[in-house]
Amino acid sequence: MYAIIEACGKQYKVLPGKTIMVEKLSLDKGADVTLDKVLVITEENTSIYGSPYINGAKVLASVEDTVKAPKVIVYKQRPRKVYRKRRGHRQSYTALKIKEIVSGG
Repeated sequence: MYAIIEACGKQYKVLPGKTIMVEKLSLDKGADVTLDKVLVITEENTSIYGSPYINGAKVLASVEDTVKAPKVIVYKQRPRKVYRKRRGHRQSYTALKIKEIVSGG
């Protein structure tokens, strides 16, 4: 059984027991999260599609940790000028452990 959900403006395929990385959520470690924007639920032989979301369906997850991605270097330079800029950026992510997929209805 798996589901496709929408979280933080992006779509994720989730399975019970797996961990997904979503954009940073302001929640503490160990907090429970209910994701109710479920687009598709697929079991063995059947699939349920929402338009756009499935009514009553939800995915239960818990926050494992908040981590940062590897650094991305942004380098700017103008030709024939004395202009150089070097900046770095590390995006923050929240790791969610999927507990259960509930197909309401």
